[in-house]
Amino acid sequence: MERKLRRGPIPARTVKSRAQILRASPTPAEREMWEILRDRRLAGIKFRRQSPISIFVADFYCARLKLIVELDGDVHSDPHQVAHDKNRDSYLRSLGCTILRFPNRDLFQNREAVLSQILAVATTLQAQADEPPGPSSPSPRSGEGAGG
Repeated sequence: MERKLRRGPIPARTVKSRAQILRASPTPAEREMWEILRDRRLAGIKFRRQSPISIFVADFYCARLKLIVELDGDVHSDPHQVAHDKNRDSYLRSLGCTILRFPNRDLFQNREAVLSQILAVATTLQAQADEPPGPSSPSPRSGEGAGG
């Protein structure tokens, strides 16, 4: 039986309920990553786990930097799931989020490389957030500009 796609906005309570269910039953990789990220253990960066963002739930999310960390199990290699992930990531990027995706095996086999990449991206985003806004264009002088 084929599932029908829901049309229209997904109620916030549905996304929140899904996040609560996911928090209650993490995968081994999610449990491992949460031990690393919780309580600002990675360079003082605050992450939330299974965090609702619009109509989706991010595995790990730093709201201040709009940084999402996703851990992907084998199901994410299925062509339908790949297409879904691509659309989801595109939507989340349109909200200003940066998304990092790692296969679960990378966390277990090359943990330091995964953490280094998260830290490098977070550092870049932090530096961009700390930059003062660029100079604004000067106002046109009297008699110049539109309609002048």
